[in-house]
Amino acid sequence: MSILPEMDAHRTIRWLILLLLMQYLAVGSAFAGSKLPYFLGTHSVEEVFPGADSLGEPTGEPPVALAYKQGEQLGLVFLTSDFMNTTGYSGKPIHQLVAMDMQGRIQKVLLVEHHEPIVLVGIPETRITAVLKNYIGLDVAKLVSGTEDHQIDVVSGATVTVMVMDDTILRSAIKVARNQGLAGLTPKRKRTGPVASINPDIDQHADWATLVREGSIAHLKISLQQINDAFKESGNPRALDFPEAGAADETFVELYAAVVSIPSIGRSLLGENEYRNLIHQLQPGEQAILLAGDGRFSFKGSGYVRGGIFDRFQIIQGDSSIRFHDRFHKRLNRIAAEGAPRLKDVDLFRTPADLKFNAAAPWKLELLVGRNIGPTKKAFLTFDLNYSVPEKYLSFTKTPPANGAMTRTSEKAVPVWKKMWQLKLTEVVVLGLALSVLTCLFFFQDWLVQRPRLTFWARIGFLSFTLFGLGWYFNAQLSVVNILAMFSAIVNGFDWNYFLMEPLIFILWGSVAAALLFWGRGPYCGWLCPFGALQELLNRIAKLFRLKQFSVPWAIHERIWTFKYLIFLGLFGLSLYSLEWAERLAEVEPFKTAIILKFVRDWPYVLFALAVLIPGLFIERFYCRYLCPLGAALAIPGRMRMFAWLRRYRECGSPCQRCSNECMVQAIHRDGHINVNECLYCLHCQVVYSDDHACPVLIQKRLKRERRDARAAVFNGAPESAIAKQLKQKK
Repeated sequence: MSILPEMDAHRTIRWLILLLLMQYLAVGSAFAGSKLPYFLGTHSVEEVFPGADSLGEPTGEPPVALAYKQGEQLGLVFLTSDFMNTTGYSGKPIHQLVAMDMQGRIQKVLLVEHHEPIVLVGIPETRITAVLKNYIGLDVAKLVSGTEDHQIDVVSGATVTVMVMDDTILRSAIKVARNQGLAGLTPKRKRTGPVASINPDIDQHADWATLVREGSIAHLKISLQQINDAFKESGNPRALDFPEAGAADETFVELYAAVVSIPSIGRSLLGENEYRNLIHQLQPGEQAILLAGDGRFSFKGSGYVRGGIFDRFQIIQGDSSIRFHDRFHKRLNRIAAEGAPRLKDVDLFRTPADLKFNAAAPWKLELLVGRNIGPTKKAFLTFDLNYSVPEKYLSFTKTPPANGAMTRTSEKAVPVWKKMWQLKLTEVVVLGLALSVLTCLFFFQDWLVQRPRLTFWARIGFLSFTLFGLGWYFNAQLSVVNILAMFSAIVNGFDWNYFLMEPLIFILWGSVAAALLFWGRGPYCGWLCPFGALQELLNRIAKLFRLKQFSVPWAIHERIWTFKYLIFLGLFGLSLYSLEWAERLAEVEPFKTAIILKFVRDWPYVLFALAVLIPGLFIERFYCRYLCPLGAALAIPGRMRMFAWLRRYRECGSPCQRCSNECMVQAIHRDGHINVNECLYCLHCQVVYSDDHACPVLIQKRLKRERRDARAAVFNGAPESAIAKQLKQKK
């Protein structure tokens, strides 16, 4: 095979990555700051604010633009995404321009940009924009006082999109009216009394009854009679035609909620192991809420399966609301607290850090209950579950002085990442020792490979530690998502604190970076990847049961190994548009299902993980060879390795093909050279290289040496050896 085409291919890949990175930088800079000036520049004044003849320059933070008619101020215009979280199904903001007069009445709402897949490919956008006409004339002051009742007009099939739009319109309008002093509204006063925070030193285990009684668990229960009465009182006559059938006292929905990132509550409800897993997964600024439910109505619904967002409930705290995506969700089997009931749904939700959910402050869960009132029509009601953390779990500190004077503290606050390193000190030490052992194996590989049995058991032992220790116990599984997040951080502002929050992941990435310079991708993919270890150990077991092994024809193999590179480039390119969607499609990696969640997940994910593991029983490291985007991402910089530690003979490949035939991932070309992009550094070829009973080159040398020694022994009159007798017989 010519070297020139291979060099051209590598050069092409490097250019592609460079172009994608440049595009990423361009996209990142284009969306920095408010987009209000951009949208005002693409629409006429009349489109934005009916009756106005000019708009002022956007000012303030977040910005608003004043609207005028013949020099007199009529009101103002703002962008909802500047004031509220407006993320929908797509993971991208839904941008809406809202025009509001000086009396706090909405004059117009204009949908200017969205990426909602449900609307883009299914429901006509005109059905969505028609809903926005209902906001004209809405009085924000009356909405705040409760004297005006606002009913949302939900579009069937786009429930979440419309609800997100409605919620952000109302909340951003209230916030702007307060900030601007419209209709007599004033900004909320800042608290001047003691500030509550979670006291991490309180660690008291409690049973279920105690947690409910003290208010650590909030409870909402609605019977069939209550839900039918609620729809009857809603004033919608069609809702009466479709009552819930059944006994009046039957449970329609029963819902429990608790903040489990509070140590005492979390340990009591989750159990020690699950609580430790949760703490390891929480990023800076994130909190965790446990929701558990029963009854004929599920608070989860099924919308999240299709669109990845839970559309039946939201968390409201102050002027902020949180709707959860499936990437912040984990299903649990049960509640660990003593005396806890068996409930149909037990789920864990992490609050996104950017929404700044305060675990110590009161909040409420707003449950949305829908009822079909026709083939394409639904009526909706909301029910509130209020939550306040019991004071015994809180600590109170005085607010900083108004003049800005610094208060003295006995010691500086310890950064969260340092606390995480202290919490995981044992795991850090164990991983450090494991990496030291692996480094010694590689540096002294020439000594090791001369002992085939020791090499075999060293590899089996290390892979077992990787799977059971690093993977299933420490949850230290790297992912292509880490790489995409790194690029995003470089563009949007790199913060070491974020990456230091996961000590094991940080150490592993550091070791990967060093290993790439010495050995390429092999040390991680071949030794430190828990999912790779799972594949190899399963294949070893399959061989013990004599399952037939298949060797992929070389012509096919060298073409389909490119699939993993295409998958990686596809994910990387998608991340330039939407990191959220790229992370969602990164489920092509079954690592989360098989390693982090240990197959305790919804059946489609488990089925996919099994689908990529089963071929590995017959084709060694099937997923690593052909599908793994992380392996592809590591292989590209792995080309820069500085040393060639794997030895070859001149005869390798011509004529000897033994190592090529025995390489478990077929990383050795027919011409004898090792493709470092595909090599997993299992050292088997080096064992063969050093074995004078396996390597044809060494076999020939050994036989020549034995013949020479035999002749010398005969010449010197020594007793004939077995070899000498064989030589005589041959003659």
